[in-house]
Amino acid sequence: MTLFRQIYALLFVLFLLTIASLAYVQFNETQSFLAKQMESDLNNASHSLGLMLVPALEAGDDAATETLVNVLFEGGYYQQIKLTWLVDGKQQVWNNAIRVQNVPQWFIDLEIFKPIAKESIITSGWLQLAKIEITAHPGFGYQEMWRIITNIIIVFSILFLIAIIFARVGLSIILKPLNSLSEHAKKIANRQFGPDMPTPKTTELKELVQAFNSMSSQLKQVFNSLDEEVSALRKKNLVDQVSNLPNRQYMVSRINGWLSEPSSGALFLVKMDWLEDVHSQYGYQVRDETIKLLGNKLHHHLDNISPSVIARIAAYEFAFLIEESEHEQLSKYLQGMIRTINKEISKAGCKPNEQFNIGIAERLGQMSVSDILAQADNALQKSIKDNKIFHWYENTQQQLFSRDEWRQKLTHAINNNQFQFRWQPILLNENNEVCQRELYCQLTLDNEVLHAGQFMPFVEILSLGTMLDRCLIETVNSHHLFDRNFEPVAINLTYQSIGDHEFHLWIKKFLRNHKTPERICFEIPEASVYSDLSSCEHLCNIIRDCGAHFGIDHFGRQFGSMAYLQNLRPSYVKLDQSFAFIEENQHNSELCRALVNVAKGLDIQVIVTGIQENKQLSRFNDLRLDAHQGYIAPPVDIKLNS
Repeated sequence: MTLFRQIYALLFVLFLLTIASLAYVQFNETQSFLAKQMESDLNNASHSLGLMLVPALEAGDDAATETLVNVLFEGGYYQQIKLTWLVDGKQQVWNNAIRVQNVPQWFIDLEIFKPIAKESIITSGWLQLAKIEITAHPGFGYQEMWRIITNIIIVFSILFLIAIIFARVGLSIILKPLNSLSEHAKKIANRQFGPDMPTPKTTELKELVQAFNSMSSQLKQVFNSLDEEVSALRKKNLVDQVSNLPNRQYMVSRINGWLSEPSSGALFLVKMDWLEDVHSQYGYQVRDETIKLLGNKLHHHLDNISPSVIARIAAYEFAFLIEESEHEQLSKYLQGMIRTINKEISKAGCKPNEQFNIGIAERLGQMSVSDILAQADNALQKSIKDNKIFHWYENTQQQLFSRDEWRQKLTHAINNNQFQFRWQPILLNENNEVCQRELYCQLTLDNEVLHAGQFMPFVEILSLGTMLDRCLIETVNSHHLFDRNFEPVAINLTYQSIGDHEFHLWIKKFLRNHKTPERICFEIPEASVYSDLSSCEHLCNIIRDCGAHFGIDHFGRQFGSMAYLQNLRPSYVKLDQSFAFIEENQHNSELCRALVNVAKGLDIQVIVTGIQENKQLSRFNDLRLDAHQGYIAPPVDIKLNS
């Protein structure tokens, strides 16, 4: 029961006790008063009747005596009059059957008033004429008592209603700070630190609200300090201090993550020897300032063509990682890069199209980090040797289909649900039990089964992500994969679905009609959060309100604040695979610890990915992570129901 209802009930009981006490006192006082009044009336009537009957009794006139008694009967509530003549012992009795009107019989049956009788001797001088006995009828008392009780009940009922209304309104006003405090406490429990609550006028509540505001401020400061620690570690370990661009370590980890997932794109290696001329002519300070301005210009102009990661990997060498792009878009990116570099060369007083070379290695099929770095470096050396501005590495591997063929075949396969599925268990660190399973999708094209790494780049390029996600979820549901195990099933959403509000409406309807939405998880890549936070918030609110779960994939890969965790409040985060090798780099270990502390501080489950063996997992014991995923527990095929 809420505090409001408890206080409300207490006031209600106290009011009823007060009314009951007042009613009891009033009832007794009224009963005593009416009894005394009836007794007084009876004494007066007996005395008056005795005086009036003296002449008639002296004369022995029975008719006059009866007339006088009848007059008394008509003027009051008298039940019986008994007259005994003392001369001859003759007795006369008058009975009056008075009916009490407008009083319920059950009230009369309570016998609140006892019958009252008065007996007296009528005398004339010293001579005793007769004995008279008058019995009062209690009808007057019942009638008056019922009228008074009825009026009291009406008045008390009105007062009771008024008191209830005033108590409800008054308590709502008085306890409003407590309601706000309760909501504020819930937000703090969910690690949502909003603005301070206004201070109420009530002294006790004022102190309580001030204490909560202080606690909320301190917790917010702790989270902000953790967030700042992550930013500081990233800047210290992963950012080149001269150009403010990512360094070689960050670029290698990004390439590793890029190649471990289905994607497309290319790696550009750029050698800018003209910066050495700037150094020799103007000194290292001008050179460093030129490098910083060059990095800003490259970001400004090239991100409009295609999102990319630009890193300074050596004194005069830069790496450009362009993800989710096909050959035509890569060519536009290359042209934009050459124009931007030439502008900066001209500003520095050097000759355009000289003293810089570009090597390009496009991603085709399965590749390792060393493979694509070697191809890009070979292309760069070929460009230098041939004295050309750029050189594309010649890859003999051919694409399976043309772009139009990919669109046609993917659309047909998706619409006809030509899916095959595998799932990989995610194991709890505490007891090695399965806490969820991540679903992997395969498609059958021309009787050949393709894994996600082969077709997903074209799904993204051809904007088929929403279609794929809808058909995939419907197929999984139709085969009852969500119901095969008690553990939730995690599905990765594409970038297009995350930003598509029509998909948001569809998933809302799907989850509301699903019997067990708590067994469904959706994974959102961290890159989507930074690129379109509002769409992510909208989608996450829908998923949470419908009873399903969601998590952040590739957590810690992107540069930026972790404040989005407070807004999204995911059920879990999956550390980027680059953190799976924390023993190889102490700086990587520090950053991983800081990221885990941020998530743990918000009560978010942390899952480490890319775990291959128990020895690798043991290195995370000090971080107290919740679960792990990797080929230590490889994916298994799912047999679909026919």
